[in-house]
Amino acid sequence: MKWLISVASSLLILGTGGGLIFYWHQEIPAQLKNTSLFVPNVAKAKVSEKKLKDIIHDVQKEVVMIQQENGTLGSGFLYNKNGDVITNAHVVSGAKTVKIKTADAREFQGTVIGISQDVDVAVVRVPGLASEEPLQISQKKSDVGEEVLALGSPLGLQNTVTTGIISGVGRDFDIKPFHYKDAYQISAPIAPGNSGGPLINRKTGEVLGINSAATDQGSIGFSLPIVTIMSLVEGWSKAPMTELPDTTIETASADVSEDADSPEITAGYLVNYFYESLNSRDYVTAYSLLGSSWQSKTGFSKFRNGYLTTKSTTIGDVQTTKDGDSISVTGIITAVDLVDGNENYAKFKVEYKVGYENDQLKIISGTAKAIH
Repeated sequence: MKWLISVASSLLILGTGGGLIFYWHQEIPAQLKNTSLFVPNVAKAKVSEKKLKDIIHDVQKEVVMIQQENGTLGSGFLYNKNGDVITNAHVVSGAKTVKIKTADAREFQGTVIGISQDVDVAVVRVPGLASEEPLQISQKKSDVGEEVLALGSPLGLQNTVTTGIISGVGRDFDIKPFHYKDAYQISAPIAPGNSGGPLINRKTGEVLGINSAATDQGSIGFSLPIVTIMSLVEGWSKAPMTELPDTTIETASADVSEDADSPEITAGYLVNYFYESLNSRDYVTAYSLLGSSWQSKTGFSKFRNGYLTTKSTTIGDVQTTKDGDSISVTGIITAVDLVDGNENYAKFKVEYKVGYENDQLKIISGTAKAIH
């Protein structure tokens, strides 16, 4: 693997939109020099495949953005019904509480209940996520050639997905203060902010690992196998740390723009996520994004029935403007409806009012005007 050996300072830990980056100036361990295989293991039993878009949508609902007070960003994912989120230790280093943002733009406070000084793993408890359905955790190690998805919030862009394969296994290396043992090498590109996000089996939607580090040259990442850290994680969930160890890591200043987390940007994202949920026929999630006044006028059954014949909708030219206490989100909708087996296309100019209800952004109202 000459191309990998030639990388002088190849590994870096990724945690913020430009900050929390560490360069490794030592030689790459011998384990990384082994030739990687790119041939899938065809001897495996056939598993039930899901559509890619459905896997992504289902997984995204349990992947969160984690933000410290200093602006550093990372990712995490819900793994149990106690509201416990797995992430990297370097994502929450030096923090006791962090802000959590979900795929549907809800915001909660989380408390770090476990963090390691040796393994790059931590757990954040988020009471607001308790009882929600967690991601499924793989019970076995993965093989070279398995197709994977890397999910997270790179550069502050929430719910970003990249695809690839496991291109190597058994990678051991150190990025002080952490030791990475038996890591997966993956071809799915990861970037600052991906740290702590899940590595997902492309066919089953199960969590295979925690995206943790990447090279600064080429599209190569490293993920900690989930099976190797579950006993540590579950121990913290059962008996949270009463006093956190000193895990403060010196990092570069976070390079996160001041408006990256602004209500205007979140409002535009919320409307896009509304249509993404409709396209996945996840009407429950789409309906939950509506404000109480809209829901009181339109029951769930009526809302759902209104979209049963809709094959797909796309929204473009999205613009957001502050409008008093609310935010106006406008865009152009292209809808494809199935009528008697035929596809009918229609365009609409839509305008939504997005505002806060109980400290959470919701779509308060909306209007649509046909474009001929």
